[in-house]
Order: sequence, then structure tokens, then C-alpha cells
Amino acid sequence: MYACPLCNGMRTVQRACPACGGEMTDQGKLVDFMGDYSPYLVIEIAKTVDGVKDSRSSHTCVHLFQCLGCDTQKTEVIQEIPK
Repeated sequence: MYACPLCNGMRTVQRACPACGGEMTDQGKLVDFMGDYSPYLVIEIAKTVDGVKDSRSSHTCVHLFQCLGCDTQKTEVIQEIPK
């Protein structure tokens, strides 16, 4: 069993905005923004639509980051860790 360290509060990350250099904040899993009920999907099912071909087998979680200054958004693939 694997878990995303960001989703589970085991770690935080700081990112600089590529557009303005400001601070970006982690908004959570990208799939949570794909529809009204997407946050309630089983994670293994949600990973089939996260945009990463093998996120289930490679144990990754795609997160959305947003800049506090200019609202630029970017995604980042986070490596999950064994529980």
C-alpha cells in the first residue's frame, strides 16, 4: 500500500511561481478539480483520469499548485511512499 505524502500531511513543499517568482500553494490532487463528485472517487479509480499514463503502477499523485500573487497554476507529479 502506498500513500501520497502531501495528501496525508506527511510533508509540505514550497514552490516558486514560474511566471512571477511568487509563492505557490498546494491545492491538492488534480483529479479533485475534475468534477463535482471527483473528490469522492476511490483514489485508484481517479488515477485512471489524472493525465499520467501509469500513475497507478508507478505510485504517483498529481497535485495542482497555484500562485498566491498571479494565480498561475501548474501541476506536479508527487512520488507516493510505502505505508
